[in-house]
Amino acid sequence: MTERETLDLDVLFVGAGPASLAGACHLARLLERHNSNAASKIELSIAVLEKGAEIGAHGLSGAVVDPRGFQELFPEKASEVPYEAEIHREHLWWMTEKKVREFPVLPPALHNEGKYVASLGKLVKWMAKEAEALGVDVFCEFPGREILLEEGRVVGVRTGDRGVGKEGQRKANFEPGVDVRAQVTVLGEGPRGTLAKQLDSRLGLSEGKNPQVYGLGIKEVWELPTGRFEPGEIWHTMGWPLWPDLFGGGFVYGMRDQLLIVGLVVGLDYENPWTDPHLEFQRMKTHPEMRKLLEGGKMAYYGAKAIPEGGYWAMPRLGGPGFCLVGDSGGFLNGERLKGIHLAVKSGMLAAEAIFAAAVAGRPLADAGDDYPNRFEASWARTELYRSRNFHQGFERGGFDGVVNAALGSLTGGRGFGLFDRLHGVAGHARMRRLDVDRSDYSPAEPVTPDGVLTFDRLSDVYNSGTTHEEDQPVHLQVADTSICVDRCAREFANPCVRFCPAAVYE
Repeated sequence: MTERETLDLDVLFVGAGPASLAGACHLARLLERHNSNAASKIELSIAVLEKGAEIGAHGLSGAVVDPRGFQELFPEKASEVPYEAEIHREHLWWMTEKKVREFPVLPPALHNEGKYVASLGKLVKWMAKEAEALGVDVFCEFPGREILLEEGRVVGVRTGDRGVGKEGQRKANFEPGVDVRAQVTVLGEGPRGTLAKQLDSRLGLSEGKNPQVYGLGIKEVWELPTGRFEPGEIWHTMGWPLWPDLFGGGFVYGMRDQLLIVGLVVGLDYENPWTDPHLEFQRMKTHPEMRKLLEGGKMAYYGAKAIPEGGYWAMPRLGGPGFCLVGDSGGFLNGERLKGIHLAVKSGMLAAEAIFAAAVAGRPLADAGDDYPNRFEASWARTELYRSRNFHQGFERGGFDGVVNAALGSLTGGRGFGLFDRLHGVAGHARMRRLDVDRSDYSPAEPVTPDGVLTFDRLSDVYNSGTTHEEDQPVHLQVADTSICVDRCAREFANPCVRFCPAAVYE
């Protein structure tokens, strides 16, 4: 049996994203404030585990941020948050294949006055420095591999083994993973995190909830000539190339240093198995207005991210004995507003407040997992998410119905089609139609031939993502039965994984 080192902590945050780092900072500050005035001091060891080689390695550039979360987290440092620019000009385009019509008035959900364009990578690097200055330990290159559960209570995580070969053999530099034990563990791994999925399957966190549905956000960072746009100028697009069969839309954000973020979000709950989000993103850039915007520029960086779009009714049970789920792990994203960073920050703060309250009361810190969901339900984060609780479900009926549902929901506090408190949803994979039975008329989309200047193939984009890995390392995607891929999936769905994956890892 492998002997493993054990690291004992009081509070463990998994994933160095905005939710975990906000929670770690907030808890450390609450303790600091308490200890400066109270007769009895409270000392808690707090650590953050990050799987990347450095903080920000998994934070894509380019986001619109509602500053509310950071204003609450760092009220005295609001001017120090490293935003790129305050938004001062907004465009909402309805696109057809050749033309653009600009909306004269923005829907309330897309009105971004007082918001900021930011690089998430820069934000989390700054937050990590603030956390370390407050005494929080931040450990990089420690991926969580297994949740530690004892008698229904989370007691920590086991990190991944090091020095393991492609076939699972131990190499000369093998080191077993560490058991990081904590009184309370806060999971902020992002959407469909390894540990959160384990916890969900073992404790049934999604029972009685709408199935979580996901979108895929694909983006490129472009270097453009001076004067093409202004920092803080943003565009959102609707219509072509997705309308009306696919949920999603495009975005363009002006950053500092003549960097422009261009991206497309595609809902992964589509019916047509031939759908290819990366292809549609490349197609979007061929629009005359997009081509004009990007002409003379150079694509510098590529990335993609899954997005939890199910809304309030799809959020799992957020806590329990010894654990809290924050950020994307808990479904903290407002799909109607296209924003989640401020909600992630707030979720981390709420978890920190629950942990602090348990410590002050002398209760086991594990109790914070039961208190945290109640704090969320009493917060402005819940109020915001509840208003958009039925937004995504309307689009399951098609683009036109989705727009009608969104309009009526905005007038009725979020009621589905203005009438229903809760619209039930369908899991994305369950919506896909079989090619051999249901929709033999579906066919592959018209290809876009990459020119290496404006449009790119997947492998070229992946190269520009900066992704590196050892050749002799374990395969992180495990297919239980590859014969299904070769036979049944190929026949029924034409192997959709080779198209929905933005990095060609299934090929």
